[in-house]
Amino acid sequence: MGGVTSWRSRTAPSLFVLAASLALGPTALAAAPAAPEAPSAVAPAVPEAPSVEDPLVPGVDGGGRAEYPMDTPDQVLPPLQEDTGGVPVPEPEEEADELVEYMPRSALGAACTAKASVHQRRVEQLLGLRVDGKQSAADCRAIRAFQVKEKIKPAVGYAGPVTWARAELLAARKNLDPGRRCPVKKYAVACVDLDRQLMWVRKGTKVTYQVVNVRTGRPGYATRTGWHTVYWRHKDHWSTIYDTPMPYAQFFSGGQAFHAVYGQLATPGGSRGCVNLSYRDAGKLWDVLRKGDRVYIWGKRPGS
Repeated sequence: MGGVTSWRSRTAPSLFVLAASLALGPTALAAAPAAPEAPSAVAPAVPEAPSVEDPLVPGVDGGGRAEYPMDTPDQVLPPLQEDTGGVPVPEPEEEADELVEYMPRSALGAACTAKASVHQRRVEQLLGLRVDGKQSAADCRAIRAFQVKEKIKPAVGYAGPVTWARAELLAARKNLDPGRRCPVKKYAVACVDLDRQLMWVRKGTKVTYQVVNVRTGRPGYATRTGWHTVYWRHKDHWSTIYDTPMPYAQFFSGGQAFHAVYGQLATPGGSRGCVNLSYRDAGKLWDVLRKGDRVYIWGKRPGS
């Protein structure tokens, strides 16, 4: 699979820069990565948030590129439920490569990075390592082994958003709801766990839509928690604000909806309030949910 998902837009190419900032935040507009340095040895480091001078960038050249559009802002009010002129949303020409890790620019080319991410402590828990939130040589070797096994690239031991998302998904497949937060009802409930950035659908004790990774609201654009109802579904929805396609849109709270994105899902930045899914997962969810189905959301997106 390629690192970029392309499609024909009905909008002006000049909006590409806006889309990059919506998808990844300020780091998307940073200059191109410098040439990798020679591999370096790992040393313990105290975790710290990436600075403007050392932003998170795709660890593979050409990977994780921000596609226009990746996301749309939260409209707050419900969208206009009207025909958008019969213009279908574009279908991706190729799938996004979801396994390109984001890492500090300064760590590019390292054999085993000494950097600790905001996900370090949680990844240590998920991988059964000593939990201290600090990167050690042993941590780096274990994380790198996990990345190799899961085909995450580059495998340099940095616990970035892709590594964390994959580890959460694998753990959830074994123990879906350890906190028993997803309500058990006679009717269908779409459960969204903001803490782990996961969602699934259950009806009674039966899971009717298996757990998948999602991307929810970034700081200032939180995905609203609590009970909601799917009140409108529009497979070929275009945002009325930015003329932006939102494939398989299923609105549940004002302008917040489940919908597909055209690029990589596990990125440093969150959405503008919507629950983003991969194009494939959003299509499957479309076949599961119906108008009137309930949605329950809890937790808080890490870093928000």
